[in-house]
Amino acid sequence: MLKYLIIITLAAFGNFAMAAGRPSLIITQSEAEEIRSVLGHYLLIDNAFNRLQKDVEKALVEEIELPMPGEAGGYAHEKHKQNYSDMKSAGILFAITKDEKYARFIKKMLDGYAKMYPTLPAHPLAHDQKPGKLFHQMLNEAVWLLNTAQAYDCVYDWLTAEDRSLYETNIFIPMAKWFTRDHPQEFNRIHNHGMWVAASVGMIGYVMNNRDYIEMALNGTEKDGNGGFLKQVEMLFSPDGYYMEGAYYVRYAMRPLFFFAEAIERNQPEVKIYEFKDQIIKKAYYAGVNCTFPNGIFVPINDASRTMDIKAPGVVYGNSIVYDNYGEDINLLGIAKVQGEVPLNKAGLKLARDFADKESVPDFTWKSLELTDGYDGKQGGLGILRTGEGQDQTMLLMKYGVHGLGHGHFDKLHFIFYDQQKEVIPDYGFARWINIEPKFGGRYLPENKSYAMQTIAHNTVVVDEQCQNNFNRKAADQVHGDRHFFDISDIHCQVMSARADNHYDGVEMQRTMFLIRDENLEWPVVVDLYRLKSQTEHQYDYPIHFRGQLMATNFEYASNSVIQNPMGEKAGYQHLWYEAVGKVKDCPSITWLHGHRYYSVIASNQNAEVLFGRTGANDPNFNLVSEPMFLIREKAKDHLFAAVIEPHGYFNEASESTRQARPRFQQVEVIGFNDDASVVRLVGDKGLDWIIIVNNREASGITHTVTFKGREYEWTGNYSVQKSYK
Repeated sequence: MLKYLIIITLAAFGNFAMAAGRPSLIITQSEAEEIRSVLGHYLLIDNAFNRLQKDVEKALVEEIELPMPGEAGGYAHEKHKQNYSDMKSAGILFAITKDEKYARFIKKMLDGYAKMYPTLPAHPLAHDQKPGKLFHQMLNEAVWLLNTAQAYDCVYDWLTAEDRSLYETNIFIPMAKWFTRDHPQEFNRIHNHGMWVAASVGMIGYVMNNRDYIEMALNGTEKDGNGGFLKQVEMLFSPDGYYMEGAYYVRYAMRPLFFFAEAIERNQPEVKIYEFKDQIIKKAYYAGVNCTFPNGIFVPINDASRTMDIKAPGVVYGNSIVYDNYGEDINLLGIAKVQGEVPLNKAGLKLARDFADKESVPDFTWKSLELTDGYDGKQGGLGILRTGEGQDQTMLLMKYGVHGLGHGHFDKLHFIFYDQQKEVIPDYGFARWINIEPKFGGRYLPENKSYAMQTIAHNTVVVDEQCQNNFNRKAADQVHGDRHFFDISDIHCQVMSARADNHYDGVEMQRTMFLIRDENLEWPVVVDLYRLKSQTEHQYDYPIHFRGQLMATNFEYASNSVIQNPMGEKAGYQHLWYEAVGKVKDCPSITWLHGHRYYSVIASNQNAEVLFGRTGANDPNFNLVSEPMFLIREKAKDHLFAAVIEPHGYFNEASESTRQARPRFQQVEVIGFNDDASVVRLVGDKGLDWIIIVNNREASGITHTVTFKGREYEWTGNYSVQKSYK
């Protein structure tokens, strides 16, 4: 890690010189002139220009408002956000068109802030956040500065020296001091907040030609490499580029990452920021967009929205930057097709030209992959299995990396199943109505901690109705899941396996998940083996949260249809209505309908309880989304949950047709399991008979043998799938 600091410091400041001319952060005057000359020729450029012009022209005819700071998500909050967005857009339009009405708009806005900002105390509604002055948290203040710096850059030479002195004295210098000297712990914090703050100070530093700001932005407030942008990039991303806070927050972190990286490259190309840490910026982008469903929505792991997608501003900007700096990729053109626009600079112009040259651009298609987690890549990871092409992909994701700092959820070995262009077995995401002021000011709801972060809110085993790591974030940050093996060598049978042995006291956990495409089955199926090991007996709950309507079970259950109570008292159970319970004697089979397809879970658990629940209990303000779930409950020391998740059949309301409403798989039998291996038999109609074997020892490619119930099983490698159709 130290070598990066030494190289960057010497290169960056040994021969520091401001780039010739302004603007220089995200666009130059020559780029602006070239874009002006091609307007009307490239769809993606025109879309971006027309959108900016429409937005800014609307702002020009409205009265400029600078309301006194207010609640997160409230009017004042949103207005100050709109102001920085309008200023930045106006700056780009001024650079391209040279129409002074855009520059006058920015000047008038900055005149107002120059009067207002020196009068502001720390924001009174910060609650548990580090405060800004305009906004309730410093993060939003940094976002304001990063965007406003770009506007200032575009009009810097147009402004008088007196104007610049006023803005820097009354706005930019006090704001930078607030970040670097009054709250250095937030500036140096390894977190997306820290990245934003560092990038914003660096951006305004380049515009003001302030070496002190730039060095602090790169290397921390003490300029020793223990904070700042380079440390953020080094520590927040694994060597594969995976962002430790999760996919939702990487699209947010992409904005300061790419905006400041581009500013560094333009102003100090000798830093070679796009080569830093083995091209980590490229890897970060690809890891981020790979953590999306085929429809472009980011997977909602950790604190995350269920609807945030690749049209987010940081992804739009990063897509062209990666295309320009790291080579042409048809998948990036596919992303641009969804985004519908590009940034107005040289990178955006290059992508727009190549997009226009293609007769057709296919949908982007990501392949199966495993992403390591932790800055060193040795702290577990994230596995994604995919089969199919484009929008029709089936996708299975399992999470077994680090906790994810303050935005992490207590859900190791959790999975999501995506099929038929939608989540079938989903993740709850965060409990928040972002920027909707009536819902707790747009901030995270109390239910984010009491439900969404809790283990039961996810599709992973809960031990004794308790949360992993006892809901102690500091404890969770000290441990992580561990990769067992990941094998995608056979596109028809892809497998991932991981362990989480430090998340419940005295309980070791191992999960192995298969995504199998078989010519005798219409759709890909999931096989799930979840092994638990303990010296003492525990209650193990295996939950499945599903989308759709329950259709059938192969067991009777008692429904609490008149009076319902919560399923438990704490750890998220208090938010689940206890809707029904059934006692199963044979393998439980549960079927629901979602979209045009049926889905069934067929499990191995004999003499178990199956509990049905729904979110919404102890929720007097209706903050939670009401969704169904069920769990299979066993009491044991050592136990193996073995299940098949089978999509099957077809339903069409319009044609009033349906077929194969019942699953092919009928029985799941655990033949045996121990520290050496797990062996499971899957039986179905038309002679379907599979033997699934998983190596539980250290991953290897050697030949293994194990004996259960008097029969010896032999296989080579980490797993075996032996099929027959009698």
